[in-house]
Amino acid sequence: MTLSPPANPRLIKREDYDLITGRGRFADDVPLESPLHVVFVRAAASEGKIVGLDVAGAMNAPQIHAVHTGADVKTLGALSLNPVLETSHTLPFEILAQTHVRAAGQPVAAVLGTSTQSSADATDLIEVDTEADPTQRLKCVGKQSWQHGSAASIFDAAHLVVSCTIQHPRLAPSPMEPRSISVAYDTKTDCVTVWHSTQTPHRSRSELASILGIDISRIRVVAQHVGGAFGMKASLFPEEVFTVWAAFQHKRDVKWTASRSEDFLAGTHGRGLTTKGWLACDPRGKFLALKAEIEAPIGAWLPNSGLIPAWNAGRILPSGYGIDALDITTRAVQDGRGPTGIYRGAGRPEANMLMERLVDKAARALGQDPFEIRSRNLLRSDAFPHLTATGNTLDSGDYHHAMTALREKSAYISLMKSRDARRQSGELVGIGTAFYLEPSGSGWESATVTREPDNKVIAASGSSSQGHARETTFAQIAAQAFDLPAANVTVRMGDTDHAPAGIGALASRSTAIGGSAVLQACQQIKQRVKDGEPLPITVQTRYENKGQAWGYGAYLAVISICRDTGTPTLERVVCVDDAGTLVVPDFVHGQIVGGFAQGFGEAMMEQITYDEDGQLLTGSFMDYAIPRATDVPRLEVHSFETPSPMNLLGAKGVGEAGTIGAPAAILNAALDALAPLGVTDLQMPLTPHRVWCAMQSRQKGPAT
Repeated sequence: MTLSPPANPRLIKREDYDLITGRGRFADDVPLESPLHVVFVRAAASEGKIVGLDVAGAMNAPQIHAVHTGADVKTLGALSLNPVLETSHTLPFEILAQTHVRAAGQPVAAVLGTSTQSSADATDLIEVDTEADPTQRLKCVGKQSWQHGSAASIFDAAHLVVSCTIQHPRLAPSPMEPRSISVAYDTKTDCVTVWHSTQTPHRSRSELASILGIDISRIRVVAQHVGGAFGMKASLFPEEVFTVWAAFQHKRDVKWTASRSEDFLAGTHGRGLTTKGWLACDPRGKFLALKAEIEAPIGAWLPNSGLIPAWNAGRILPSGYGIDALDITTRAVQDGRGPTGIYRGAGRPEANMLMERLVDKAARALGQDPFEIRSRNLLRSDAFPHLTATGNTLDSGDYHHAMTALREKSAYISLMKSRDARRQSGELVGIGTAFYLEPSGSGWESATVTREPDNKVIAASGSSSQGHARETTFAQIAAQAFDLPAANVTVRMGDTDHAPAGIGALASRSTAIGGSAVLQACQQIKQRVKDGEPLPITVQTRYENKGQAWGYGAYLAVISICRDTGTPTLERVVCVDDAGTLVVPDFVHGQIVGGFAQGFGEAMMEQITYDEDGQLLTGSFMDYAIPRATDVPRLEVHSFETPSPMNLLGAKGVGEAGTIGAPAAILNAALDALAPLGVTDLQMPLTPHRVWCAMQSRQKGPAT
């Protein structure tokens, strides 16, 4: 097993030419025939009963075709839910608000005009009156617990118990392309073609058919180019359902694209979880028991994967550490603010942050080196496959090698000497480390592969792309399988009429499962050729993996803090990553760097904020700080490969790695820098004001 830096770029992404030259076609770019443009009237109040809704003025406005309210769509069905937690309450999936508004920004009425401007002008003529309704109460929507061993008695007798509470900031996924949908209605067939900015075109199709109560054959969904998603576009939104309904209702082409402010207000947010943890240790630093309490916010309605963050934040514990005694409870609680859903990592960063903060606290309390205490407790390579106390099977890996490699590649001993010397001269400087796990998705994916007599190959996948070079990767898999140039392979995906049914691009599953489906089809074709069957040969396959593949790695961060202003500066970040078999190493490197940029954003600057009345205060990039290219420091990436036995490729997830490992290392580094002042706890984002306030709240002097 050897470590190597990312290879120099060699494989050109076939998607780049269209995107860089402006030839990309996103949902809003699709030309329609005299379309109606939808603009929504949104609730101003955060909750309350609707006592008045006057749309007469809008209906009589120029260029307005129709105005709809909740009464028009009250018979539509509900969005399905991935029931990973035991649910105790069902939240309504209202296309337009019915009797109550449940969050600021909820669609209350919809105007369809001949232009976006005319529709927007007409919304100003609609009056919505609400009044407080004390019967509306916040509820626990879902929960789950895991208990194993005698955690309570171990805590009572333990030599050391450390604890911490982490309040993750709410985050706006902020893809470059906002939510968007264009619907072409066919008068001859009474069917629609839906160009949708989505990660899951087949799911969009099936959910639309179910909600609208029509045969699925009447809907075609196309996700040609998707300008980023990060989990936000994994589910249908009420606005998108309405747009398709309106096309059928009015037998016209209809389109809607969210403004950036609408995405801040009514698109799904990520993170926002509150996690509390307690870790029991013996005098040598051996971890004995873990207790955790997790609370995840839920908005007015639940996206398809809305329970995933709460579930992941609990079941991924205790990460890669060998702890048999556990007491973990996770709850998803409605909080009356905007909707929350999966966002790059979806509960994985929250689980990892809690665990890695507890590990660092234990190391500090026992006077042990952070690397040493992790190495003492991480699972050994001969422990795999390993069944965790929360019921997960960790497939393969060498966790100790990841930590050893990080120590060597970062020149840790030298960094520690430099840190101590700088502290002697009065600087506030710290070093933080963090181990992490990244479970990728499980289940099935499909592929249809045809090999032609002229050595051309067509590979159609049920997976899809959200701008992460999936077409190029799948072409590479097929090309390597047939020993052909990648240019000979045509890849089709993202169109429900021309690609087999599949799950889509989410949960770091596309290469591991979707790529394995392509490989399996190629292998079957090769066998049939070997058996003497003439070309062309077409194979359609449904591949199901054996279980989740668990990527992992470790991060180290060096941070300095200005004594006068509290301004933190991230001076160096190093990571070591094992994503299993790397199909295209350069693309893996890109995914790690992209994830790191978003993990950096959470750690250092991003936060959705509401006032006490549930009104959004960060409704644009004027108020919500998102990293610019010049803000994000260089990331030193080192990779090695331990193939996963869970799929044909041996691949593991990598798309979420940076959001999982980096924030914990950065926060640990900041607290190490502030340790001489006695600061022991700090919440993200690490803004200068927050850090400065923490510095002022402590008595200057050596930490005890």
